[in-house]
Amino acid sequence: MSSNQEIIHLQTTLTFSHAGKRMDQVLAELFPDYSRSRIKEWILAGGVKINGEVVDKPRTKLLGSEAVEIEGKIEVQTAHEAQAIDLPIIYEDDDIIIINKPMGIVVHPGAGNRDNTMLNALLNHCPGIDVVPRAGIVHRLDKDTTGLMVVAKTIPAHTHLVAELQAREISREYEAIVNGVLVAGGTVDAPIGRHPTKRTSMAVRHDGRESVTHYRIIEKFKDFTHLRLKLESGRTHQIRVHMSHLRHPLVGDPLYGGRTRLPKGASQELIDTLRGFSRQALHAVQLGLFHPTSGEWMTWQAPLPEDFVMLRNILRKESPLY
Repeated sequence: MSSNQEIIHLQTTLTFSHAGKRMDQVLAELFPDYSRSRIKEWILAGGVKINGEVVDKPRTKLLGSEAVEIEGKIEVQTAHEAQAIDLPIIYEDDDIIIINKPMGIVVHPGAGNRDNTMLNALLNHCPGIDVVPRAGIVHRLDKDTTGLMVVAKTIPAHTHLVAELQAREISREYEAIVNGVLVAGGTVDAPIGRHPTKRTSMAVRHDGRESVTHYRIIEKFKDFTHLRLKLESGRTHQIRVHMSHLRHPLVGDPLYGGRTRLPKGASQELIDTLRGFSRQALHAVQLGLFHPTSGEWMTWQAPLPEDFVMLRNILRKESPLY
């Protein structure tokens, strides 16, 4: 494994909500692309300035409203292999790539998924991207969630987009089919954290991180609902956790929905479709952001994938009264 060093420059202005909190904790929350331990290393190394003065004590309590500048070093690892994997790119320029992610591809290598990931594909498609943190990946989609993602091709673009994401300026909208019939749209405002016993799952918990999901009804079916959802925050599995919390889990979600729910009186076609739907019915349908160089507001849409459309059409056939 080889590596080299890159310098990361970050800056932000704190708000009064940060008053009284530890500096390392706040900076880790504001810059989630970097771990708290890495932030602490940068603080101890004198890489953090508060209102222009170096502050090298991680436990320093903040007043709120301070200007923060960070200059940190990262080791860029080149262990991951570039692999010739097809990337469904719908837009690309010198700064960003917009991808319509297919089902079944893991975004970033991890335990049990060292190869054939989106990161491996990006290293092959854009070799210079290896110097950008996480090969430019700004946000993730679950393995079996389809739809739009943005990737940064340069370190400045990555820094800008991470800050934009943190400021909730990137618009991400999804479509989903959930179990049960919802009466109306609404908002789920429920904090999410790691599940206390299932370490691969997330859960709504009082000590979790703020998580907000807005949803509206597109179409009602007998025993199911087609939703449009918009993320205000972006926690791991957020939509899946929030809809399960409402007791309307996504169709096909084995982690948060349990066994496949078969409605009474369902046709054999619907039963076979539900049993054969091997992923959560979730698609990132629209993405909007301010371009990191031009500042222009840009949006992209991705049509619903074939399996999602097939499920929706069969539900329509089964729901003549809706």
